[in-house]
Amino acid sequence: MSSSQKETVEKLKVEWKRLWKERFDDRTRAEGVATTDFSSLYVDQGTVIHATRDFKALNFKEILDRHQVENPEKFIQPDTQVGGWNKFIKTEITSKKQQKIKRAESYIPEKKEPQQPKKGGRGWLHK
Repeated sequence: MSSSQKETVEKLKVEWKRLWKERFDDRTRAEGVATTDFSSLYVDQGTVIHATRDFKALNFKEILDRHQVENPEKFIQPDTQVGGWNKFIKTEITSKKQQKIKRAESYIPEKKEPQQPKKGGRGWLHK
């Protein structure tokens, strides 16, 4: 991958963050609106970027495809519907820690004999 593509993606990420940071939230219509033109993201001023109903959300991967970036999946985070970063951490990182703990638990000490139950097994209530 060339450094020019990496720079392009970094610039697009900065614009993407700025778009979401500077949006105008219209509470009466329950939607977010772009406040300025973002020509590199193909978003004009007044474009609805977030809404609650009947809306096609903006997708950073599509923007990278329009800029003809190779392997756009490499630059975007995993889909939250699939699991996202949390699932990746649970499956890849913490599972390896669990294996180390299981090795330590493989040594099982001898079991002690059970003690005599209190009150002959009747429990704690006094009769």
